[in-house]
Amino acid sequence: MPDLTQYMDLIKMIYRGIGVFYVLYLLGYSTFLFLSVVVGSSELYHRRRQERLKNDLTQDYFIPISIIVPAYNEEVTVEQTVRSLLTLEYPLYEIIVVNDGSKDATAQVVIDAFDLKAIHRPVQRQLKCKPMKSIYQSNAHKVPITLVNKQNGGKADSLNMGINASRYPYFICMDADSVLQYDSLSLIVRPVLEDERVVAVGGAIRPANGVHLEQGRVVQYHMPKKPLVGMQVLEYDRSFLASRILFDKFNGNIIISGAFGLFRKDMVIAAGGYDASTMGEDMELAVKLHVFCRTNLIPYSIRYAPDAVCWSQAPESLKDLKNQRRRWHIGLMQCMAKHNAIFANPRYGLVSFISYFYFLLYELFSPAIECFGILTVLMAWALQLLNVPFMILFFLIYGAFGMILTLTAFFARTQTLNQRLTPMDVARAVLLCLFEVVALRFAIAFVRAKALFTYWKKKPQSWGRIERKKMDVK
Repeated sequence: MPDLTQYMDLIKMIYRGIGVFYVLYLLGYSTFLFLSVVVGSSELYHRRRQERLKNDLTQDYFIPISIIVPAYNEEVTVEQTVRSLLTLEYPLYEIIVVNDGSKDATAQVVIDAFDLKAIHRPVQRQLKCKPMKSIYQSNAHKVPITLVNKQNGGKADSLNMGINASRYPYFICMDADSVLQYDSLSLIVRPVLEDERVVAVGGAIRPANGVHLEQGRVVQYHMPKKPLVGMQVLEYDRSFLASRILFDKFNGNIIISGAFGLFRKDMVIAAGGYDASTMGEDMELAVKLHVFCRTNLIPYSIRYAPDAVCWSQAPESLKDLKNQRRRWHIGLMQCMAKHNAIFANPRYGLVSFISYFYFLLYELFSPAIECFGILTVLMAWALQLLNVPFMILFFLIYGAFGMILTLTAFFARTQTLNQRLTPMDVARAVLLCLFEVVALRFAIAFVRAKALFTYWKKKPQSWGRIERKKMDVK
């Protein structure tokens, strides 16, 4: 058996190389996060200062919007969601609920709650989707409410059906467990009114856990009592405040959350609609629009509206969170593999060299890189190659840096939305930020790394299920 000491010099050289890679990797991510949070926070405060001077376009101009709500076994939350949509302060829109062959009483809840009647109405199948079973409608409310019952085909398939059934030139996709703030429509259409080249706009998603809403307005806000949900609040604010605002500066956003996004219907139909073969249909559509417009030399813009807020339920159990993040990561992998031609391709400009590269290195491969890094540290410690005091100091500095940026994003978001935090909320946010950095991040990294190797075990068109609860909405 060979003596390990004979290879110690080689092992040390390899270890130093790995160390240099991780230092550069972490410095790169830290620099990006720093720029993102600084730019994002500055943008929010700038918007707040300029709001009084800004001409409110939505008072005089608007575009008709179809709101599509795909639903599968959503009997617990679907009525609340539709009722909240009726409180939106916007002059012209319609609500379309697409029941994707639910096995519970989702359809009946909508029919009874809003007094819908069966109608005979042809639906032109401009996008491929499963057959329609029946259609119900009511014009007795503020805006028309339509329910489409169809064969089960998944969320993307349901969205395609909703687009086929819609009447207006722009549509919004959202989840059946989400609630839009009263002014969300007015704010998300602003980029379209300001620039006719805009083909899609993403809104901001915030966890609804711990929020009390009345008529679409937040009347009470607290950090969630459950630590797991509280950590997700910090994570969401860091993500939606930071990178998306920065990417918006150069038309580089390649993901629009499926919980709240506005799209130009004719452009989506021309591009082929939602892809039912992927788990990440929201990101895939945004990337597809980039590819379609650049390939066909169509002037376009994909924007992000940080003030347009959608409140959505965050998973309250570790099992649901793991399933959600596994599904998200598989969707990311499928999307990036499908559109790999973007990588290092001058045709796509900064979308290729910044956006795609960032999602490839710091989103898709980051879980595997981080897990391998932990393993490397343990091996180096076992071989007595680790400078323990330096490593501890390095991780403490990195963790403190991450905490400061996360808290900056969180407090910037709550302050610019005029949400008052109690001293207990502030203390809870600081404490949970520590656990999010040192515990949740690595737990999720392991789940996402595992997803890279086990994604084929779950059908792509499956709906992601988490335990639903009635939201605190009136």
